[in-house]
Amino acid sequence: MTQQALRLGTRRSRLAMAQSGQVADAVRQVTGRPVELVEITTYGDVSREALAQIGGTGVFVTALRDALLKGEVDFAVHSLKDLPTAQPEELALAAVPEREDPRDVIVARDALKFTDLPRGARIGTGSPRRMAQLNAYARSHGLDIETVAIRGNVDTRIGYVRDGELDAVVLAAAGLQRIGRIDEVTDFLSVDTVLPAPGQGALAIECTADNADLVAALGELDDPFTRVAVTAERSLLAALEAGCSAPVGALADLLADGQIVKEMRLRGVVGTTDGTRMVQLSTTGPVPETHDQALALGRELADEMLAQGAAGLMGERAQ
Repeated sequence: MTQQALRLGTRRSRLAMAQSGQVADAVRQVTGRPVELVEITTYGDVSREALAQIGGTGVFVTALRDALLKGEVDFAVHSLKDLPTAQPEELALAAVPEREDPRDVIVARDALKFTDLPRGARIGTGSPRRMAQLNAYARSHGLDIETVAIRGNVDTRIGYVRDGELDAVVLAAAGLQRIGRIDEVTDFLSVDTVLPAPGQGALAIECTADNADLVAALGELDDPFTRVAVTAERSLLAALEAGCSAPVGALADLLADGQIVKEMRLRGVVGTTDGTRMVQLSTTGPVPETHDQALALGRELADEMLAQGAAGLMGERAQ
């Protein structure tokens, strides 16, 4: 007897379909059940407004979550950085698979590196976080750049460079890797230059919390180190009361001695989009063994950043 297929809810974009397809393959292996992709259009996919204007975090997620709660799909795959920091009680974050490269990258004309771009170079990005850090780096290193707000899929963004409208665009390494276009990258930005968005490079697999068997099955795909790292990053974000449209970067690194993971370092940054004012701090400690310990680590660093004036910077953006 053929087992009933599990229905995986996904956005329709090429990147979403690629990463959902990879998850579907993994779920087939751990469950032995067929998986079918159910394409769902979200508000973030159809709106052409800037993410900051339409709500930022959640605009790519709400329609998928509604489909889960209505029983139209069995589980959903998100880019974890798109998830609001508050987890609904009705839904379980069943798995956070091993993270892809969390770095941001440059795709520039003439195969240029970021620091080799000409004076007055126009760099496109839809992220105030990237704008803030690129502008801050440029100011401190004597570079002359202009950051330009853009939206659109990977083809659209890289097309601005190919057509000569922009000198470069900034994208996530993980997304380009998943769609097989990493060879178009002309420069990988060090996390010392641009900290990624909290959870960048990681996926989130959600299902309804009352489906214990499916929660357990999907849990086979969970990577514990990725889980604690992104939990700390998202805890920092939540404590700063910011969404993905705010210039907040965070990254938790696992520090190893040989093959043995010894500590975790959490770094965070908040800044104004013009790069004139930044608060950037880090903390290092034992690798969290529980969800609550990871949450505490993020909150502690956020408290230090708020004490250094992060709240004032974030308040400026809302005016």
